Amino acid sequence: MRKRGVALFQIVIRWQLWGLAMFHSTDARGMQAPLREAAITLFALTLSIPLTAQPALAAAPAVSAAQSAAVLPENAVAARYTVKAGDQLDVFVWGEERMQRQVLVQPDGTFAFPLAGTIRADGRNVSDIADEIRGRIALNYVAAPPDVTVTVRETDGTRFYVLGKVRTPGSFTSGSAPNILQALSMAGGIAEFADTGGAVIMRQTPTGQVMERVRLSKLLKGSRSLDTGALATPLPTLQSGDVLLIP
Repeated sequence: MRKRGVALFQIVIRWQLWGLAMFHSTDARGMQAPLREAAITLFALTLSIPLTAQPALAAAPAVSAAQSAAVLPENAVAARYTVKAGDQLDVFVWGEERMQRQVLVQPDGTFAFPLAGTIRADGRNVSDIADEIRGRIALNYVAAPPDVTVTVRETDGTRFYVLGKVRTPGSFTSGSAPNILQALSMAGGIAEFADTGGAVIMRQTPTGQVMERVRLSKLLKGSRSLDTGALATPLPTLQSGDVLLIP
């Protein structure tokens, strides 16, 4: 509607100027000649104005808004990232060149750092890790401790292992934590004579190794043993260093 109104307004102005020019062109008095020429000049100028000039300008903010919206998901993803075992981190203690370190997060999710001891990194973001290091080394400074910055230098993704009676056993890497069915598909699926009822996940924790039983036999039967709709219990997922064993 706005576009049509702007176009109609411009057309009316053009016809008024044209009528004014014609009126003065039919007047025999020479003193009206300058007015006639001015009206004709103004009419010519209106012809050079595009009818869609204003709508084109109105469309510009929509592009910038779309560009701004496109940036948000990237920032959101960066904020959600948590450190995993196998990640390489750069740790900077400002003003202390001897304490700059590149560390590898061990399979148990920890790494060692001078004056701070063993730091748990798995499942945490880099800001939390930096705050803990700064708090621990503060005991060695009379004044305020220096700032600490932690960045992810390289990530190896989620590395896990599928062993036992599967078609292609071995270690695998995924960009995200896979559930047990996704892990099985990466290992080629169940092999012949596999005991799906005895599948387990072996996981290393700070207090030792734990074992989680997995009811693969029920999942692999599909609709014969599962009801349609949302699952009452989410599928188990594998973390870095986990071993899925199919006997």
